[in-house]
Amino acid sequence: QVQLVESGGGVVQPGGSLRLSCAASGSTFSMYAMGWFRQAPGKEREFVAVINRNGAGTNKGRFTISRENAKNTAYLQMNSLNPEDTAVYYCAAHYSSSFATYYTRAADYEYWGQGTQVIVSS
Repeated sequence: QVQLVESGGGVVQPGGSLRLSCAASGSTFSMYAMGWFRQAPGKEREFVAVINRNGAGTNKGRFTISRENAKNTAYLQMNSLNPEDTAVYYCAAHYSSSFATYYTRAADYEYWGQGTQVIVSS
């Protein structure tokens, strides 16, 4: 099993940046693909990014996912934030025999953190 703890959320003005961290413990971090999801009030949980065991991420535009296996930590760098990015952000871990597969569905992940709130507001 792996335990996940997110941090780095908060209130930021539109156009600002945040870096979220996801600290893992309890298992061999390098064996897991790591994902970030978010859920805004009244909406379904939404995929944000995933990084595979090779360290390659599905980075799209303003958000960049990365990992440091030596620190058992995954990150989500978020730039040019806007109010539509307001949500609770969750990290998730999937124990993967594949080094290269990207897992984009919430159902793929066995372990979840408690979430960290991001509010983008002026």
